[in-house]
Amino acid sequence: MLEHSEELAILVTSEQGKPLAEARHEIAYGAGFLEWFAAEGERAYGETIPSHKLGTLLQVRMQPIGVAAAITPWNFPVAMITRKAGAALAAGCPIIVKPAPETPLSALAVARLAEEAGVPPGVFQVLVGNPIELSAPLLRDTRIRALSFTGSTEVGRLLLEAAGKTVKKVSLELGGHAPFIIFDDVELDKAVNGAMAAKFATSGQDCLAANRIYVQRGIYNAFVESFAAAIAQLRVGHGLDPATNIGPMTKLSVANKCRAQIEDAVARGARMISAKQDESPGPNFVVPTLLTEVTDEMLIAREETFGPVAAVLPFDSEEEVVARANANEMALAGYVYTDSLRRALRLSEKIECGMIGMNTASFTGPPIPFGGLKQSGLGREGSRHGLAEYMELKYVCFGDLAA
Repeated sequence: MLEHSEELAILVTSEQGKPLAEARHEIAYGAGFLEWFAAEGERAYGETIPSHKLGTLLQVRMQPIGVAAAITPWNFPVAMITRKAGAALAAGCPIIVKPAPETPLSALAVARLAEEAGVPPGVFQVLVGNPIELSAPLLRDTRIRALSFTGSTEVGRLLLEAAGKTVKKVSLELGGHAPFIIFDDVELDKAVNGAMAAKFATSGQDCLAANRIYVQRGIYNAFVESFAAAIAQLRVGHGLDPATNIGPMTKLSVANKCRAQIEDAVARGARMISAKQDESPGPNFVVPTLLTEVTDEMLIAREETFGPVAAVLPFDSEEEVVARANANEMALAGYVYTDSLRRALRLSEKIECGMIGMNTASFTGPPIPFGGLKQSGLGREGSRHGLAEYMELKYVCFGDLAA
């Protein structure tokens, strides 16, 4: 992958749409999972239990669960494959990958490179085609013992139900609706830079994207002014244009959902700050948009956006914003910006998310346990916990060992 990183990056941009610089980053990020799990596979330790039975030896072993299936999304078409396949292969499990129909070429390219790298035939397979026709037999087949899925909560529920019929081990990384909380004790530029990174990476098509930006009233107006100025500098265009910051939405339905959320918010009293939407290069493009005076009743405050539309909501107290941030069944990631260590420690406990960025918008990588709470998923990817998703515990008691 690293030897062919530029070819892979161009392929990702061409079929997914993200700016080339971000595609290059994804290839390095994806390769990092393979490198990390290659080492972590050597540390799939079992344990010896001090025995409560005279003359016995008690062991717990970690063993491969068996053949795994992975269903991957289109927003990170390479990295989401390697994060799953790296763990499965390191655990000793063959894996069948069913990529999103929007981005099959990236998956096939990874499969070709796996073949060139010497992965034995059949150990890493890619199936492309109709999602329902391909997923159904994978779910029914008892030889497939583990399923990993990244995608929407709605689809995740269906897969979980179907996998239950053959009692597969299931890991799900589902939708997000990340709160991004800014207190008035934090440096303004730090907060603006963090919000820009958390909202507009991958053109907003990221399950970690900041969806609800809560700003304490003491700095609300100043933040909106600075944030709007930063958003105005973003350039919309083709992903292969070096000047592009925001590429097209991969699916027209995603672009239409962004526009519907904007219309709903404006109709309910929000203020829209953006360039004219009709100035975009085509129907799949959404001009970066700032919505202020957003309320909790608006669609954008209740549903994942998955595009370059930023919603800013004012708040007064810590207790208030914690309650509002937690009032959602999506609980993948959250962000808090504050200069108070005591507040940071309190909120790290109180915010109901599987991952929290405290004064940072960048916290992912191979060593961390990626996953959410509530209806944002089951299990974890990356880290030693991600390796365990493809392994089973076997307990063995050796008796009659007394001299």
